[in-house]
Amino acid sequence: MFTGIIEELGTISGVKDLGDSIRLQVSGELVRSDLAQGESISVNGACLTAAELTKDGFVADVMQETLNRTSLRGIAVGDKVNLERAMSGAGRFGGHVVQGHVDGVGEIISRQPSDNWEVVKVRIPGELAKYVVHKGSITFDGVSLTVNDISEDVVSLSLIPETLRLTTLGQKGVGAKLNVEADILAKHIEKLIEARSQK
Repeated sequence: MFTGIIEELGTISGVKDLGDSIRLQVSGELVRSDLAQGESISVNGACLTAAELTKDGFVADVMQETLNRTSLRGIAVGDKVNLERAMSGAGRFGGHVVQGHVDGVGEIISRQPSDNWEVVKVRIPGELAKYVVHKGSITFDGVSLTVNDISEDVVSLSLIPETLRLTTLGQKGVGAKLNVEADILAKHIEKLIEARSQK
C-alpha cells in the first residue's frame, strides 16, 4: 500500500522488450537506500516488484496486464518517473489509500499557469468518473491529489509549486498520458451497495 506522496523522481535507465512483457531498470538512489529485493515499489502509480537491485536503483518486470492498463507501455530510457516505496507501519499517512493498481490511462487536455499554482485538466476513462467527487482524492501517476472539480469525464486539479517541482506532473504537457487510480473506498462502497440491492 502507498500514500501517493512521491519520494523521488527516478530515471528509466534501461528497457528490455520481452515480447509479452518488459523489464525496466530504474535509477533512484533515495528509494534504493533501504529497498529489499522482492519489495513493492510504485513507479508512476503502478505497483511493481523490485526483482533485482542495482547500484543506484532496481529492476522490475512489467507484465502484459500492466502494459494493457497503464502508460508504462510507451516508457523509454531517459524518462522521469515518480517513485514511492511501500508505506511503513511507522510512517506518516500524508496522502490517501493508494494501492498501485492502475484503473486506466487519462490524458492532460489543458494547463493554465498562475503565479502560485497551475490548473491542470485531465480527461479520464468515462467509466471511472463515477468514483470521482468534488474535493475527493484521486491518483495521477502515483501522486495523491485533491479534485477541484469534475465535469463528466474531465477532472480539474490545482497543482502547488511543490508538486510541480517534485513530480513528473510539472514536466508533462498537453496530450501526455497519466496513470489513473480511483479512490478504493468509492469502489468498495459501490460493491457493497450493489450486493445489498441484490438481496
